[in-house]
Amino acid sequence: MAKSAATATIARAASGVSFDEMVHTGPGTLGSRYLRRFWQPVYHSADLVRGQAKPLRIMGDGFTIYRGESGEVHLTAARCPHRGTQLSTGMVEGEAIRCFYHGWKFDRDGQCTEQPAEDPDFAAKIRLKTYPVREYLGLVFAHLADDTAPEFPLYPEFEHFDGFVEIDSYVRHCNYFQNLENSLDMSHVPYVHGDHADAFRSIGRALKFQESDWGGTFTFTRQDGQAFVQQFGMPNVIHMTALPTDPEISWQESLFWWVPIDDSSHMQFSIHRVPAMGEAAQRIRERRQARRGEIDLAHQQVAEDILLGRLHLRDVNPKRCDMVRLQDNIAQVGQRRIADRSLDHPGVADVGVIALRKLWRRELSAFAEGRPTRAWKRTAGLTPSVWGRGGTPANTGAQSAESAAQIVDVRPFVEIDVQMRVLGAQMS
Repeated sequence: MAKSAATATIARAASGVSFDEMVHTGPGTLGSRYLRRFWQPVYHSADLVRGQAKPLRIMGDGFTIYRGESGEVHLTAARCPHRGTQLSTGMVEGEAIRCFYHGWKFDRDGQCTEQPAEDPDFAAKIRLKTYPVREYLGLVFAHLADDTAPEFPLYPEFEHFDGFVEIDSYVRHCNYFQNLENSLDMSHVPYVHGDHADAFRSIGRALKFQESDWGGTFTFTRQDGQAFVQQFGMPNVIHMTALPTDPEISWQESLFWWVPIDDSSHMQFSIHRVPAMGEAAQRIRERRQARRGEIDLAHQQVAEDILLGRLHLRDVNPKRCDMVRLQDNIAQVGQRRIADRSLDHPGVADVGVIALRKLWRRELSAFAEGRPTRAWKRTAGLTPSVWGRGGTPANTGAQSAESAAQIVDVRPFVEIDVQMRVLGAQMS
């Protein structure tokens, strides 16, 4: 049997957990219950104004998210427990929310405090489900499991440094695990992104994946001994050096999370460290803001047209569309909305993908059987680097809110519209 086929067979037989259980994340599924144990980004701070509620869909489940008059963010169940209307259509009053249908009011903890048409003692018996949330680095994180939330993970190198943080997330209309696997697949870069000057070539057997306290260290070593190192964090985050997006920026240190919206779509929440100050920072920011307005074609729709044979990649105007994301979209959605991994024949260049699947199967098997799972923790020294150059360190002096790196939203406006429509689509 060929090595790649043998590897695939061993991976499928490694445990009783199937690929389906890794990729399906609807309410009550094994994959969803595992992901919900971790803090997950679910929204962008910039998209949530004071005194307004929004519908939200994550892992096939509906929620209501709103920012109270104080600025604090709250996350609740999607529907009023009275008669089930969509709670996001209601009114925010202070830190409470009042249902649009019959005026039932719920405080920040979900306790019903007012029911205009009911006896006074009925409200005390009704409670709306709420979830722990925290705003951090321009994103809203939530813990969606019923058990106690774990310690919130921090990334101090993104908090205080000489530069600013960019938010640049997007929606992709395929299963989240396909994008997660793509992050640990360096061999696609010279083919999918071959027009990029920094694309890799001759990767072959120069790839290694070693399990770490956080998840795994993925390394590509060139013939001259220099290495490209990225750090994967279980279950669905990566800390890496991403392709440059500006002529004055070299490889940029980034954090990516892949969070399911449903089984056929997901959000990549993305933040980048931009180590630039003064006039250089101003030039970069002006170019980035001009670029977000210049892009007027959502890469998701362009990819659909290419996959349907209505358009060819060479015909796309690169000024009007994010080409790197378009290229990845074609490759990932081209695997089907949900890839059939039983048909795969992984080779030596798929070492990261194979390792990811094994980690997930091992942890899900333990979780399903009630055995202890590994307590993943990002420890010192688990940092990314590119050809021997690591990221700029965080400032270690006196820190305050005023000294924190500024958060800058660079998502193309056309992409924000796609995100709001998909995240806000409620389940029937």
